[in-house]
Amino acid sequence: MSKPSFKLGIMGGTFNPIHQGHLVAAEFIWDKFKLEEVLFVPSGKPPHKGNNEIASPENRWMMTVLATASNEHFSVSSIEIERRGESYTRDTVLQLRQMYGEGTECFFITGADAIAEISTWHKTEDLPHLAKFIAVSRPGYKLDIKKIDPRFQKCTYLVEVPALAISSTQIRERIKKEQTIKYLVPEVVEKYIYKNNLYR
Repeated sequence: MSKPSFKLGIMGGTFNPIHQGHLVAAEFIWDKFKLEEVLFVPSGKPPHKGNNEIASPENRWMMTVLATASNEHFSVSSIEIERRGESYTRDTVLQLRQMYGEGTECFFITGADAIAEISTWHKTEDLPHLAKFIAVSRPGYKLDIKKIDPRFQKCTYLVEVPALAISSTQIRERIKKEQTIKYLVPEVVEKYIYKNNLYR
């Protein structure tokens, strides 16, 4: 059996806003799984989230571009933003496999809390054959692999990343209270948030 020609990490998320925890997790996983590239894919219209407090797709995409620009093995895709209607993981993975070539081995990186609910995702029948899944958790969050959808147990890796104690919700709340967010997000993202008056 031939070795996959390209190992691609796909980091999906709302990135509302992107923060240091996302970046540390992506770098950690890039190194641990020997990936060639980590592709950040900001969601267009997330099916599992209400639109309350979500910045526009264009703002979230721009913050992600700014946050990842200095890392040569990070890149950002707008495919979910350009797709009309709700965005689904299966459609994204299929589209990226087509773009990167059939020899591509895809690693879908997401939060452990999202993996715990994977059985509720749309069109998951063939997902275990399309990608491996990396469930990233913050310290103290224990995900029992036996409790997730049985179809995904053999293709899911659990990884704990200390920096994920930072959350986008916490950052939005701090902005509303006019508290500092310095060092929670990259400096370029902090400036972008204030310049565009986001999350006020």
